[in-house]
Formats: sequence, structure tokens, C-alpha cells
Amino acid sequence: MLKEALINKLDYDELSNCMRCGFCQPACPTFRETGYEAASPRGRIALMKAVADGVMEPDKDFIDQMNLCLGCRACEPVCPAGVPYGQLIEQTREAIEDVQEHPWWVSSMRKVAFTHLFPHQKRMNRLGGLLRFYQRSGLQKTVRKTGVMRILPKQLREMEAIMPEASGKGTRELLGATVIPAVGEKVMRVGMFHGCIMDVLFSETNLNTVRLLTVAGCEVVIAPDQVCCGALHAHSGEREGARELARKNIAAFRKADVDIIVSNAGGCGALLQEYDHLLAEDEDWHEQAKWFSSRVKDISEVLSDLVEPQTWQALPQRVTYQSSCHLRNGMKVTKEPVNLLQSIPGATYVQLCEGDRCCGSAGIYNLVQPEMAGSLLDEKMEHVAATQADILVTSNPGCLLQMKAGIQRAGLEGKMEAVHLVDLLARVQSGKETQMQTKQ
Repeated sequence: MLKEALINKLDYDELSNCMRCGFCQPACPTFRETGYEAASPRGRIALMKAVADGVMEPDKDFIDQMNLCLGCRACEPVCPAGVPYGQLIEQTREAIEDVQEHPWWVSSMRKVAFTHLFPHQKRMNRLGGLLRFYQRSGLQKTVRKTGVMRILPKQLREMEAIMPEASGKGTRELLGATVIPAVGEKVMRVGMFHGCIMDVLFSETNLNTVRLLTVAGCEVVIAPDQVCCGALHAHSGEREGARELARKNIAAFRKADVDIIVSNAGGCGALLQEYDHLLAEDEDWHEQAKWFSSRVKDISEVLSDLVEPQTWQALPQRVTYQSSCHLRNGMKVTKEPVNLLQSIPGATYVQLCEGDRCCGSAGIYNLVQPEMAGSLLDEKMEHVAATQADILVTSNPGCLLQMKAGIQRAGLEGKMEAVHLVDLLARVQSGKETQMQTKQ
């Protein structure tokens, strides 16, 4: 059954476009870690094609190799044939999920996450409220003192230790408005995509995004009907769920009548830009998806065009940057975050060795593939420590949490902090115009 599902899902023309040149191998983290041909993009494409051609049966080893892929898409920029590997791995995982039978507890967890939680922002906010109570009531301290956390897997303990302060209110609720006017002359009308996890665990980053945009002359619209982007769904083989979320987001932002749509999370932005591909076979939505995708920009692109760094306050510290895989390889945004950091008065920018290599977060990869993720993170932190930076900057929430965990693992607490690019820029943005009233 899996063989038939793969044949139906896979884009065979793109499979055939792979020239087996091997340029992808040095860029692939899992190939570099294992040295196995099957753990490279070229190897995985060969496996996909072998199944589609009827040369092999898709067994457990096949599934394991597809799941070992980070989905970082570092292979795409170096591919001379332009093979969209990210799309192929998502198609393969969708086929696997169509036929695979998980243990009951795995199926239950997936259903709760992908069906009953992520697509419903009010439920995410309620979860955020519970987390906030856990953090602020003293319950978190009590749980840690009793040692109960020791029963959890190591990767979950590490995530709990660095979890940011949660919020039970989303960006729109905190601001008490759907439309936030520009400071001074309006340059454009911007729709802000607030995300699902971002709105719960990184609400301050979302608020800072609004602050920076309004000071830059943008009227910011927070479309009330927007939902989760669907990236975690798409990466986990739940592509139909991702399509449904895409339709809702397209409708929400078309109704908002915005010039552009801004994302502050590389993982979200990459999928938002590919809604046209996700809905390519949906005749009712494809043209609208093209309208949507063409308007998606990362916050760093917008700020690079609009802000005046000479107005920023000085920051006499060493700063380095860990690039978000999907921001770089999916959205093709590479220079803008670095240019913004280099523009901060007084700051010393230090280039991170292999800063473009995946940190091991990759959505929920660090939870489902902890061994590989941990190996990648440990090597990453050796390079980070060598920069002797005071601030480690990234542009994606998953990467940020992974970097915070890495700082703890490497014993760099007190010497270095991990910060989202938006939050760092908000620190140096001067003037009373940055102050916004929020409803806590």
C-alpha cells in the first residue's frame, strides 16, 4: 500500500531531475554525521525513485531514512538542477502517514496536536495560560525541587528548563486592537502573521515586531481569523491539514486587504511562501494562493528597506548569528539579518563558523530524533563558544529554543544569551514612539 501511495504522491519528474552529482552531500547534516549514502538527499531521492520504479519495496529502513531527514533544505541552494527536495520529502512523508499504523499513544498525540490543538488559536492561548500559571504560581519550582522532572526524557527536561514565559493572550488581545496605526506618515499596510506557538511562547517578540513596523511607517493589521501556518503539519506528513490551514489564512489576509504579509519566524514564512505549491492542484484556491505567497516577506527584509540604523542606541557587545534553515533555504533570506546586526552602533559582529548549518531543532525533530539533534547541537555550540559573543541571535522560535538549550548544555550561562533578531533590534530602537500599551 505504501508503494502505491508514494507513486500517487511523488512528483516523478522532479525525482528524475536529480543528476546524482553529489553536490548536496557536503551540505547535508545527516550525511556528514553518518557518512551513509542513504542519509544524503541524493540517496533519499534514489530510494524514492527506486520505490516508484518498482525496484524496491518501501520497508522500515526506507521509512527510517525519510524520518531521519531534518528537512533543513540545505541541499537545495547547492543543487545545479534545482531539485525541490523539500517538496519531495514532504510528499514522501505524506504517503507514509497515509498508510502507516502508529502505536495508539503516538496516534493519539498526533491527533491532539495536529487536529485539536495547533489549528485552534483559542485553545493554544488556553494552553499558554496554563503554562503561565505553572511558571508563575510556584508550581514549576516545586516540580523541579521534587525531582519529578527526572522521569521525562532528557530532551524534554532540557526544553522545560529553557521555556520562555508563556502568555494566555495573543498579540491582538494584548494590544486590544486589530489595526495598529503607523508612527508618522504611513508607508504601507502590513499584515502580521503572528503564528500559533509564537503567540503563546514568544508574545513579546510579536509585540516588538509590531513596534518596529509601526515606527518604520507601517500600518499593521493583525488579521483576526488567521490560524497556524501548517508547517509542522506539512513536515510531519499531515499535508491535508496544512492545506486546510492555508485556505483559512489566505481568506483571512485577503479580507484584511494588505500590501504585504510579514512573518518573524523562518519556519512559518517558508511554508507561507509556498502556499501556491501546497494548493497547486486546488483549482478553487491556487490563484488566491499565488496572491498570498507573492506577498509574504520576512521581518528582516521589511526593516532593511525601511529603518534608519543611525537612530539606534549603541550596543557595545559582541554579536553572532545562527541562520534559520527555512529562512535561508526556503525564503532565500540571507543578507538582511546580518546587515541589520552589522548596522547596530557599537556592536561587534562576529561571523559564526558554519552558521548556515542546521542546529538540530527542525520543528519537532529535536524531540523525535534526539540523538542526531543532540549531536548537531553539540558541534554547533563548539563553534558558538569560539565566537566569544555576548549575544547569539537567530530568526526562528525553534532555533531560539535550541540555542538556549545549547547554551545550557555547553555551560555558557551567564556568558552568553540567545535572542531573537526582533527582540535585539527592539532593544536598540530609541525614542518614546516604541512604547506601546499592552493588556497583560
